[in-house]
Amino acid sequence: MTLSLADIFAARNAISGIAVRTPLVPSPAMTEVAGAPFLMKLETTQPVGAFKLRGAVNAVSRLPEGTKGVACCSTGNHGRGVAYAAHAKGIRAVVCMSQLVPQAKVDGIRALGADVRIVGRSQDDAHAESIRLCESEGLIEISPFDDPHVVAGQGTIGLEILEDCPELAMLLVPLSGGGLAGGVALAAKAINPAIRVIGITMDRGAAMHASLKAGHPVEVEEVASLADSLGGGIGLQNRLTFDLCRRHLDDVILVTEEEIYRGMQSIYFDERMVAEGASAVGHAALLAGKLPKASGPIATILTGRNVDMAAFTKVVTGEDVPLGDVTVKGQRHAA
Repeated sequence: MTLSLADIFAARNAISGIAVRTPLVPSPAMTEVAGAPFLMKLETTQPVGAFKLRGAVNAVSRLPEGTKGVACCSTGNHGRGVAYAAHAKGIRAVVCMSQLVPQAKVDGIRALGADVRIVGRSQDDAHAESIRLCESEGLIEISPFDDPHVVAGQGTIGLEILEDCPELAMLLVPLSGGGLAGGVALAAKAINPAIRVIGITMDRGAAMHASLKAGHPVEVEEVASLADSLGGGIGLQNRLTFDLCRRHLDDVILVTEEEIYRGMQSIYFDERMVAEGASAVGHAALLAGKLPKASGPIATILTGRNVDMAAFTKVVTGEDVPLGDVTVKGQRHAA
């Protein structure tokens, strides 16, 4: 299975009018920390509040005539994108999620008209249910990451960033199953091979990081995280994103829950924005001193705003946040 820059340009045409071109804006606070211009790609401004709309719309646009419905597994944002895209096309959508998905994300998907199934304790359990539905009810599956049309859709973010900042030196991409990171890195490297693309993920249950380290896809235990959108496996039969990430990412950086907590606070207090934990990993890595020195501007992607507001309120008010068997200790944001 191959994917090229031409596929990403084709995806841009397919999603135009449904997914929006999002702004790339400067962060004065992070520019001061980084010692270089620091920019934020605001995928939080998509109609469903997250970047996943791009890949979902592109995949739905490629469905065969007569398709009666689609199914997918999701940690939240992919399900919103698929539900939105399916509704626009007038077809049924079934979204399968595990018990780890925050209720706010479940409710948001139902509000878009999708049928929601809660299955098991992991993304793998949800994926198995999605496959079963496709086989038993004649639906077509839309993978949250390991689908060329989904990856091409996410790759359009890379096109926009490089068009708005051709001199970009470093691009920070939240890393989960690799649909976003693989697509964005492919686009960025095709346009400017010298750019440094870094995947950033949490240090607990990071499937792509573990797989890249092992040299092949591996299973990991999925755990609760402030960056819940980055949870889930990459699939032992991964066809596309493992190879894309292996070839195009220059590095992968891990951030702790405490660092993600601090990153979320920074986005709220310094940028005056609401963003989920997965959006904050770029800020988290910079504030923790984990990024290499950049030779020019740095950009990060704020991937989504669909955060559980009860947990978010605890973060911005400096309270403890329980995450399964661990608790992230509260900390006040330093003004």
